[in-house]
Amino acid sequence: MLKKMMTEALEQASMALEHDDVPVGAVIVKDGNIVAKAHNRRFCDKDSTAHAEILAISQACAFFNTQFLDGCDIYVTCEPCIMCAGAIIQSRIENLYFGAYDKKAGCAGSVLNVFDTAFNHKVSVTGGIMEAECSKLLSVFFKNKRIRKNE
Repeated sequence: MLKKMMTEALEQASMALEHDDVPVGAVIVKDGNIVAKAHNRRFCDKDSTAHAEILAISQACAFFNTQFLDGCDIYVTCEPCIMCAGAIIQSRIENLYFGAYDKKAGCAGSVLNVFDTAFNHKVSVTGGIMEAECSKLLSVFFKNKRIRKNE
């Protein structure tokens, strides 16, 4: 199940490349069924909050017609930033599974761990799911960005 859902998140991440956005994808699952999926749209939407996690959470909340996603899991290709980590906690997602660690902005243990605080809702966190595949997609994207910048 972990690999299947992370593969779905990777497919979403690949879609972000179509509009030259950072390739991050997210999938929200309840009872083994995908209820929402999204990818980064920050650049094409000109919206700094259009992260994959935020968009997927919004879709799932609309799907269930509630602000709480009790019993849902989120699969993300990259460790969430502080904004997304906060949204995951606020939406009451049960489990976070992510692929690549983000040593510069990750808030599930790399830079800080907002999930290990005294909030009223606890999220179980597992990182490193299909880490090589998730990291490679990000590395290639940023390498190509640097090459284009220097041309």
